[in-house]
Amino acid sequence: MLNGNLSRTRVKICGLTRVDNVLDAVHCGVDAIGLVFFSKSSRCVEIQQAGEIVRNMPPFVTTVGLFVDADADFMRSVLSQVPLDCLQFHGAESEAFCKSWFRPYIKAIRMSDKVNLKAEEKAFASASALLLDTWVAGQAGGTGQAFNWDLIPQDLQKPLILAGGLQAENITEAIRKVQPYAVDVSGGVESAKGIKDKVKMQQFMQGVARA
Repeated sequence: MLNGNLSRTRVKICGLTRVDNVLDAVHCGVDAIGLVFFSKSSRCVEIQQAGEIVRNMPPFVTTVGLFVDADADFMRSVLSQVPLDCLQFHGAESEAFCKSWFRPYIKAIRMSDKVNLKAEEKAFASASALLLDTWVAGQAGGTGQAFNWDLIPQDLQKPLILAGGLQAENITEAIRKVQPYAVDVSGGVESAKGIKDKVKMQQFMQGVARA
């Protein structure tokens, strides 16, 4: 597993909906920001809104678009209007669908004791990384709940992105235990759904640095 032992732990803040929050996140030192294109999410952004956010991004920060079982027409509409660097798939998408957009992609896996992560890694061999989130019935992500990190095999080959219930209070422990390539946080740095809190983002980044 390509992990934090080899380099510093990267940070993605997901579910951003406002330009000012994005700029705050960048000033805090994040490596990537996530935009949610899933209408059932309280953090969903409209295409026009996402375009404005990306146009205001400084260089060297990765923009990631999150999709959940989106149809091809919707994908084409988003990608024609928003210059995303990377895609993140949180549904039951096939590997063929994920790689058909000719962009680096992350495949999210909702973790439970029934998940065979080695098999998922093989099934999505073309993925740039696997993102591990918490399995909650009826929710594709953003649960605010951590899963049992002991479920993660130590011999994964792909870069691992840890998500699910992360916040300033547990991020140092999480990184030390899992040693992921990157971490992904949303609700743990919010003052309200889709509204990020600058102080919480700063505290989260301090926790990452301590690890």
